Amino acid sequence: MLTLEHIGITFNPHTPDENNALKDINVQIKRGDFITVIGSNGAGKSTLYNVIAGTLQPTTGRILLDRAENGDAQDITKDAEYKRARYIGRIFQNPLLGTAGKMSLEDNMMICSKKGAKGLRISLNNKMRDYFRSQLAVLNMGLEDRLRDNVDQFSGGQRQALTLLMAVMSKPDLLLLDEHTAALDPANAEIVMNLTLRFAREYGLTVMMVTHNMQHALDVGNRLLMMDSGSILLDIGAEEKSRLTMDELFARFRAIKNITNDDMLLQ
Repeated sequence: MLTLEHIGITFNPHTPDENNALKDINVQIKRGDFITVIGSNGAGKSTLYNVIAGTLQPTTGRILLDRAENGDAQDITKDAEYKRARYIGRIFQNPLLGTAGKMSLEDNMMICSKKGAKGLRISLNNKMRDYFRSQLAVLNMGLEDRLRDNVDQFSGGQRQALTLLMAVMSKPDLLLLDEHTAALDPANAEIVMNLTLRFAREYGLTVMMVTHNMQHALDVGNRLLMMDSGSILLDIGAEEKSRLTMDELFARFRAIKNITNDDMLLQ
């Protein structure tokens, strides 16, 4: 569904501060994949997401997207971020970034409903409010009774769950999760993670999830990517991933990097 071919990105080229943040990345993402992405700080995970989302343009390589089954792949390498936002959703670690706090819940959801629609003909009415309530009830947080409240009155867990719901409602071809539970307390992190798995299963989402939770990296999804120093060191498929233990994963990382310190992977 999404293909990255020889993607590289260099910051401050031809200067003493030159940084090859991504190095010859080659990945094919299949429709329905749930990919966990791990690596230390500075490994290139967020940079990879920025390239996929269109926030950054790669220095080398191209990105191909096939939005329909058995369709023709389109080169989206030069597409602006706002264009890709129609078919690529992204949720950040900070739960405040996915919603407009000074706007009401129903207005936030209205904006989400207009995403990708032609023109702005969708109007807020009782039918739409009933639809919003039915969607919000899935979160089991009582938000379906707070449509008129501004979103900045909600907790971080509620806002992140709401962001996830709105991302799913927009029917993205690809959903990028950038440590989307890391800033939440354990109870809310579990709620949002369970919702993530439920939505991915029920809506057949294609997901990439950056996480520092190694247990989640092993237990969740059908594929695991390990990054380090701007490269993908490991690309582990479903069958191998199902048998992999944390000790074995660390051992493979140490062998590839020829190091003895696991902290590089966990930071």
